[in-house]
Amino acid sequence: MTTTRKPSHRPAPADPQAARHPLWDRRFTLYFTARAVSLLGDAMMPVAVALAVGALYGISGVGLVLGVWTGTFVLLVLFGGVFADRFGARRMMVGADLVRVFTQGVLAVAFFTGKPPFWLLVTMAALAGAAVAMFLPGVNGMVPLVAREPQRANATLKVADALAHLLGPALAGLLITLTSAGTVYTIDAGTFLLSALCLALIRFDPAATPVRPPAAADSRTGTGRSLRGELHQGWREFRARTWMWAVILIWMGYGVLVFGPLVPLGSSLVGARLGPNAYGLAVSFLGAGTVLGGLLALRLRPARPLAAGTVAMALYTALPLCIALGADLPVLLAGHALGGAAIAFWSVMWATSVQTHTPPAVLNRVTAYEQAGSVSGIALGQVLAGPATALASPDRLLWVSAGACLVGCATLFAIPAIRTLHRAAPRAKPYPSAGSPGTG
Repeated sequence: MTTTRKPSHRPAPADPQAARHPLWDRRFTLYFTARAVSLLGDAMMPVAVALAVGALYGISGVGLVLGVWTGTFVLLVLFGGVFADRFGARRMMVGADLVRVFTQGVLAVAFFTGKPPFWLLVTMAALAGAAVAMFLPGVNGMVPLVAREPQRANATLKVADALAHLLGPALAGLLITLTSAGTVYTIDAGTFLLSALCLALIRFDPAATPVRPPAAADSRTGTGRSLRGELHQGWREFRARTWMWAVILIWMGYGVLVFGPLVPLGSSLVGARLGPNAYGLAVSFLGAGTVLGGLLALRLRPARPLAAGTVAMALYTALPLCIALGADLPVLLAGHALGGAAIAFWSVMWATSVQTHTPPAVLNRVTAYEQAGSVSGIALGQVLAGPATALASPDRLLWVSAGACLVGCATLFAIPAIRTLHRAAPRAKPYPSAGSPGTG
C-alpha cells in the first residue's frame, strides 16, 4: 500500500466521487437519525438497570440481568451475521427494532404497575439480547452502503453515540427520581419504533451496482449454500486476518476484567459514596469524553489506525482507576471523560479498519464473529461481578481492571499485525444496490 504526502492547503478527498456526494445525503441522514434516536434510548438503559433493578435485587441482580442480555447476544450473533448477508441487513435491523419495541414496552408496563418479577426481567433481557444479535451485524455492513467515506461516517455516528451517552444517563437518573423506571422503558420503546421507520425509508439505487451473485451450491442438498457453510466462510475470513482475531482475543480479556464488571461495581461504589445522581452524572461525562474522541477521529487520519487507537486506549485506564481510588466528584468526572475519549477514538479506528479491510459480501458475517468474541467476555464479566465481591472488595476488583487495561494495550503494541496495519484505500463502488448483500 502506498501513501502520499498531503499538501499544506486543504486536501482533496481521497475518493473523487466524495466531492460530488457529500456525507449528508438522504441515505445517511435517515440512517444517522435511526441510530441516533435508538442510541439515546440505549444510553438510558444501563442507568435504569443499575438503579431500578439494583434497588430491587442488588448487585447480583443487575449483573445477572445484564449477563443474560449479553449472553443471549453472544449465542445468536453469528446467525445474525449470516441472516444479514442472506436476507439483507436493513430488513433484519427493522425486524429487531420492532421486537425491542415489544420488550421495552412490556417492561414499562411492569414497572408502572408495581414490582416486576425477576423472571420477567430476565426473560425480556434474553429476548432483547436476541433482537440485538439480529441487529448489530448489519450496523457495520450498512455504513459503506450509506456513506462514501466510512471513517467520516463512523466518527459522526460515534459523536451521536457520545451525545446519547452524555444526555441519556442524566435523563434516566432524573426520570427515575421524578417518576419511575417505567418512563425510561417507555421512551426506549419509542426510540426503537422511530429507528425502524427511518431504516425502512432508506432507498438504494438499483442501477448503481451489480446484483448479488448466487450462493454456491451445497454438496449435500444441491441447493444454495447451507447455514453451516456460510458460517464457515465467515470464520475463514475472520481467521485469515491476524490483526482481527488477535484484537478480539484481547477484547475478550477486557470484557471479563474491565468492561463487564464496570457497571455493576462502579454503580455500587459511586452510588454508595456520592449518591445515585453522581453515578448518572459520571456516565454523562463518559459521553462528553466520547464526543471529544469522535470529533478527534473526524479530524485525524492516522496511517496506522490501530496503533493510534492503542495509544488512545491506554488512557482508558483512568476510568476504573478513579473509581477504585475513591476519587471525589471532579476527579471522577475527569476520569470518565478521559475514558470516553479513549474508547471513542479506538472504536472509530477499529470499525473503519474492519469495514475497509473486509470483502463486502462477507462483512456482516465477519462483523458477527468479532462482535461475538468481544462481547462474550463482557457477558462473563457481568455475571461474575457479584460473586467476585465475595472474594475481594469492589475497589480492589477495579484495581485489577486498571492493570488489565494497561497490559492489554502493551500486548496490542507487541503484535506486528496490529501495530503495522495501514489505512485502506477507498473502494471504487461504496454502495451496493437494493439487491446487493447487506441491503434490505
